Amino acid sequence: MLMPIKEFASRRNKLIGHMAPDSIAIIPSAPERVRNRDVLHPFRQDSDFFYLTGFDEPEAVLVLIPGREHGESVLFCKERNPEKELWDGYLTGPEGAIEKFGLDDAFPVVDIDEILPGMIEGRSRVYYPLGRDKAFDSQVMEWVQTIRSKVRTGAQPPGEFVALEHTLHDLRLYKSPAEIKVMAKAGEISAEAHCNAMKKAAPGVYEYQLEAELIHTFMTRGTRNTAYPSIVGGGRNGCILHYIENSAPLKDGDLVLIDAGCEVENYASDITRTFPVNGKFSEPQRALYEVVLSAQYAAIDAVRPGNHWNHSHEAALRVLTQGLINLGLLSGSLEDALEQASYKPFFMHRTGHWLGLDVHDVGDYRVGEAWRLLEPGMVLTVEPGLYIAPDNTDVDEKWRGIGIRIEDDVVVTKDGCRVLSEGVPKTIDDIEALMAR
Repeated sequence: MLMPIKEFASRRNKLIGHMAPDSIAIIPSAPERVRNRDVLHPFRQDSDFFYLTGFDEPEAVLVLIPGREHGESVLFCKERNPEKELWDGYLTGPEGAIEKFGLDDAFPVVDIDEILPGMIEGRSRVYYPLGRDKAFDSQVMEWVQTIRSKVRTGAQPPGEFVALEHTLHDLRLYKSPAEIKVMAKAGEISAEAHCNAMKKAAPGVYEYQLEAELIHTFMTRGTRNTAYPSIVGGGRNGCILHYIENSAPLKDGDLVLIDAGCEVENYASDITRTFPVNGKFSEPQRALYEVVLSAQYAAIDAVRPGNHWNHSHEAALRVLTQGLINLGLLSGSLEDALEQASYKPFFMHRTGHWLGLDVHDVGDYRVGEAWRLLEPGMVLTVEPGLYIAPDNTDVDEKWRGIGIRIEDDVVVTKDGCRVLSEGVPKTIDDIEALMAR
C-alpha cells in the first residue's frame, strides 16, 4: 500500500477533533451488491469509510468515540473463518484490524447489537450518514430504541442526530502529500493507457478494443479498477457526453474521444483526450481542437490559490466562445454571446469537478453565496470541450459530428498548480507524432 497507515489514524484524529466531546460517530462500510442471482459485483469500499480506515472489507462499522478510555477508534468487522476464507478469500479479523490498520479496538461485527448500544448510551449526539442507507438507518434506530427501553433504569439515549458528511467531506477536500502521491501514480498509469490507446487506433478498430487497451495497461501497471466506465466515442459518438456503449467501429477521417482513468488505492484519475482515428487532423478538426486546447490552457492558468472555483470555468468559456465566433459558428460580440449563453449548444457542461476518492469528489463548490477560493491541496479536473451535433443544420456541414474534450487532473500548489496527468500528449503535433506509423 502506497498510503501509510498512520495517515488514516491522523484523519480519524482530525475528525474526532471536530466532534462534540460527548458524541459518537458511526460510519458503515459499503455493502456487497448482487449483480445477478448469486453473483456479486466486484466490491468497492465506501469512500468515507476507506478515507478513515484503509480497511477494504464489507460488513464493517467504524465507531469514533471522543475521550473513550480504551481508545477512541473502534472497528466492528467479520471474524476470521477458515472455511469461509477457503471460498471467498482472506479476512483480516478484529485482531488483524488492530495490528494492520492501527485501530484502537475491534470486535466481531456479529456482536455489534450487544456492544454498540452501550457505547451510544450516555452520548448526547450521534454523527452518522443520515439517509444514505435505509437499512443502516433502521439499525441505528434499533440501537437507540434499545437504550430508550432502559430509560427507567437510568439509561440516557442520545438527543441529537447530526449528518456527518459536511465536516468529513471538508477534510477530504484537502489532499495530503501522501494522497497527492497516490493520485499522481493514478495519473501516470492512466496517461500511459491513453498513449497506448492512441497507438492502437486505426480505421476498422472497434471502440471496445481501445477500451480493452486501456484496461490492459491499467492491470499491467498493477491497478485492477477503472475509476468509472470508460468512454470511447468515435465520430458522432464523441458528441454524447456519457457515451459508454463503446461498440462501434472507428472510421477513417473521424476523431475518437476517450475519457478514462484508473483507480490507485481507491483514488481516481480522470483524463480525456481526443485524436484522429487515422493519425492526422483534418482542417475543421484542427481548427476546433486548437480552440479547445487554448481554452484548457487558459483554465489551467486560472488554477491558483486565491482564485475562486469558477475562475477556471470563466477563463475557458471566454476562449471557447471567442473561438466559436472566429470560426463563424456564433455571431455577434463576445460579451453578447456570453450574456445570452449562445455557446450552450456547443458547450453545455462545467469545466471541471473535484477529484479524489470519488471521481466527482466531495466538497462544497460554494461557501455561502460565494464561490469557494482555491487552496493548496485541492485537486480538480479541467475539461473544456466543444460538441457540434451531427444533426445541427445551423452550421456548415464540415463541422457536424465533431466532439472534442481535453481533460487533465490538476492539484493546487502554494504558488500555482501542477498537472498530474501530463504524461499523455495533447498538442496536435505531439499527438500526430505519437500516432505516426
